[in-house]
Amino acid sequence: MLNSLRLLRPSQWLKNFFIFLPLFFDGHLLDGAYIVPTVWIWLSFCLASSGIYCLNDLCDVEVDRVHPDKCKRPLASGAVSRWHALLLMLVCWAVSLGIILLCEWPLGMGRMPLLGVVGIYIFMNVAYSLGLKRLAIVDVFLIAVGFVLRVMAGGFSTGIELSHWIVLMTFLLALFLALAKRRDDVVRFEKTGVKARENVNRYNVAFMNQAIAVVASVTMVCYIMYCVSPEVMERFGSPYLYGTSVFVLAGIIRYLQVIFVDARSGSPTKVLMKDLFMQVAIVGWILSFILILYAR
Repeated sequence: MLNSLRLLRPSQWLKNFFIFLPLFFDGHLLDGAYIVPTVWIWLSFCLASSGIYCLNDLCDVEVDRVHPDKCKRPLASGAVSRWHALLLMLVCWAVSLGIILLCEWPLGMGRMPLLGVVGIYIFMNVAYSLGLKRLAIVDVFLIAVGFVLRVMAGGFSTGIELSHWIVLMTFLLALFLALAKRRDDVVRFEKTGVKARENVNRYNVAFMNQAIAVVASVTMVCYIMYCVSPEVMERFGSPYLYGTSVFVLAGIIRYLQVIFVDARSGSPTKVLMKDLFMQVAIVGWILSFILILYAR
């Protein structure tokens, strides 16, 4: 049972909290009528992503066995059989889609758009696991699109209209994190000769450093433009939104330090769960936004 749970990687469910962003930015984070459908679609995405992890481990089992860290995964270590992983994958996807079919969506756009978003997410990641992950640059862009689909699911489940700002910033932030993770694979490959993924030789440290710096810069500029946009200030009824950019800049710069100085960007989830500076920056950003959105 424990190995099956490890195969599902519940620690990675943290990524699916992007689904709550439309709720947060629209000022409905404390509204039960909006929270309930968002939690249901969050659970659906958690199961869909767990099924993807099962498939990914099935496809990479031989490569994972020679990886210093991934060799401890249930499939690579032999603690779980391939048939067990395949069955678990199908069950996850069946329950994920079943949640959408069985739940009511009174505020949202209905079942079909949600089935479409989750279906596209599953299809895209199946294609990624079976071949697209071997294409450099395409792989990180697909990861970023996956986060955009999460935000879309949050909007579709509650009927909240998504602005171009939230879509753009979600894509940029996810692309930044994906590039940072790839850089870690490149550094490991250049030091040990062990390929964490097949396309790692299509990257090098110099290229990754420049790509990460470019995307980080664009992300920070985009967020500041969002904060000082007249339409955004009018929507939130406050001219002080720019104050939240301090925490965003601090978080991104700290992550750059983790990448270039500490060299431990292999897992963004682990960095978030263990790095106190990042946690303080995120909590500070959330609290400052809450003061602006909910304390008016």
